[in-house]
Amino acid sequence: MTNDTIIKKYIEQQLPIYQKNALLIHAHPETSNHEYYAQGILADQLEKEGFQVKKDVAGHPTGFDARYQGKKPGPVLAFLAEYDALEGVGHGCGHNLLGNYSCLAAAALKQVVDQVGGEIRVYGTPGEEGGENGSAKESFVKKGYFEDVDAALCVHPSATTGKSSRLLANDPVDIEFFGKSSHATAAPEDGISALSPLIETFNGINALRLHCHDNISIHGVILDGGKAANVIPDYARGRFYVRADNRKNLDEVREKVKRVAEGAAHSFGAELKFGLFQNKVDDMVLTSSFDDLFFSHCEEVGIRGNEVEEPDEKAHGSSDVGNVSYAVPTIQPFLSISDEEVPGHSEAFVEAAKSEKGLDSIRIAATLLALTGLDLLTQPETLQAIKEEHRQAVEELQELK
Repeated sequence: MTNDTIIKKYIEQQLPIYQKNALLIHAHPETSNHEYYAQGILADQLEKEGFQVKKDVAGHPTGFDARYQGKKPGPVLAFLAEYDALEGVGHGCGHNLLGNYSCLAAAALKQVVDQVGGEIRVYGTPGEEGGENGSAKESFVKKGYFEDVDAALCVHPSATTGKSSRLLANDPVDIEFFGKSSHATAAPEDGISALSPLIETFNGINALRLHCHDNISIHGVILDGGKAANVIPDYARGRFYVRADNRKNLDEVREKVKRVAEGAAHSFGAELKFGLFQNKVDDMVLTSSFDDLFFSHCEEVGIRGNEVEEPDEKAHGSSDVGNVSYAVPTIQPFLSISDEEVPGHSEAFVEAAKSEKGLDSIRIAATLLALTGLDLLTQPETLQAIKEEHRQAVEELQELK
C-alpha cells in the first residue's frame, strides 16, 4: 500500500474512538487551566498510539507534549490541540473536535513516519479562549517548544470551510484602582473612590475610539465596583481586550489606554495597577502556499475546490495560534461542521459540535492534516518554499515594529 492509503485506512479504522472521545469532552466542558478531563482523554489516547507524553508543561498544568521520533531523521511537525470550553456556554467553539483532529492526524501519520523519516508532536495547548492562565501557545513559544519545529498545523471547526484567516492581536488587560474607603454620607471628604477613576477610564476610552482606525477594537467590563452604596469603594477593577490588526498598532493603542487610566487615577488621587492578566495574543502570519498544500487534498475527502473560502481582508477575532505563526509556518484552516449558518460561541454551535456532521469532520480534518504532514515530510523542496515564504512574511510584519 502507498503511504497515503495507509494513512486513510488507519483514520477509518480509528475514527470511532476519536468520535467517542470528542463526545466525552463535549459532555464535560472545562475552562482554561481546568481541562484535566479533556487533557486525560487526549493524552491517554496518544500514549496508546505509542507517543511519549508529558503533562504539566510550559507552565500549564493542563497542557501536554506528545512526541514520536521516527527511525529516520527528517522534519519536525507539531500538531496543535485545543480542548477548552467557554464559560457558561460549553463547547461553542468546537474545541472538543479540534483536539481530536490533531491527535488522530498525528496518530495516522505515525504509521508511516518510520519509513519516511521525521518527528511528530502534538502540543496540548490550554485556554485558547483565554481566562485563567490562558492563551497557552504563547507560553509554548516563549519556553522554546517551537525552536526545532519546522511547521505547525491545526484545523478549526466552523460554519464554513476556508483557508487560514487574518487575526487581531489582542492584549487582555486588567485596570485596577486603589483608593480609600469612607462613609459616603457621614465622611465623604475622607474617602478616595476607586470606582470613579474606573468610570472615567471608560469615558476616556470612549473618547479615544473617535481617534482610532477601524482596525482597532477596545471593549471592557467592570468586574469589581464596590460592595455597598453607602461605602466609598477602595477597590475597583475593569477588564479590557485591546485589539489591533498588528502588534505595532496594538502596542501604540495599549499605551494610549494606559495613559487614559493614569490620568483618571491622578484626577481622583487613586493608585493604578495596569497589566496583562494572561498571555498576549499576536496577529496571524499567513503563509498561503501552506494553505494551498492543505487544500490540494480536499477532493480526496469530498470537498469541492469552489467550497473553500478565501480569507477576509479584515480580521474579526483573535487566537493564540497567531503567536505560533510568528515562530514557524503555521496553518489553521476552517472546516464546516454545520449545513446551516451557526455563529461561533453560541448554543447552536454547541449542538453542531456534537452533530453527525461535526463528528464526521474528524475524519475529514485528520485526513487533510495527515496528508499535508506527509507532503512536508517527503517533499523537502515544498517545505523549504513554505519556510521561505513564511520568513519573508514575518520580515514584512516586523518592519512595522
